[in-house]
Amino acid sequence: MGANAQYLADNRQPNPADEFYRAGEKAYRNGDHRMAVQLFTKVLEIDADHVNAMLQRGFCHTLLAEYDMAVADFTAVIERKPEHAWAYTSRGSAHAKSGRHGLAIADFERVIALDPKNTEAYNNRGWSRKALGDEQGACKDWKTSQRLGNGEARIIQQNNRCK
Repeated sequence: MGANAQYLADNRQPNPADEFYRAGEKAYRNGDHRMAVQLFTKVLEIDADHVNAMLQRGFCHTLLAEYDMAVADFTAVIERKPEHAWAYTSRGSAHAKSGRHGLAIADFERVIALDPKNTEAYNNRGWSRKALGDEQGACKDWKTSQRLGNGEARIIQQNNRCK
């Protein structure tokens, strides 16, 4: 590294987006989700394509039961990174929590297409299927999740009387 490059590396100004992001993560970890939303919003005002800030803000909106806002953030992540399985999982969960189980199932199916061994997607799709009255489909999903190694799925099956 040349002398100029070393000087620049040592004397860089802090990136305000990074500062707000770190503060947002700290607020999130401390359970101050409303403050975290505000800080992640500041990040996005500086860098509209900051995918991690969108994702984290979406998590916070979900925890605050602001499901439509969470869906908007997760959708923004998916628009920028169409193969982001966690964004589909999170958006599906927000849809399910707001009673939009058909949309949730579509998101969980996308996760399964991206990662056929994602036990969480099978479990979540099972819960949405059950909510829509598809007991057989729910049990099938939970059995698949168990077969893939999810121990919780066995308990879910027992509690829901899957055969």
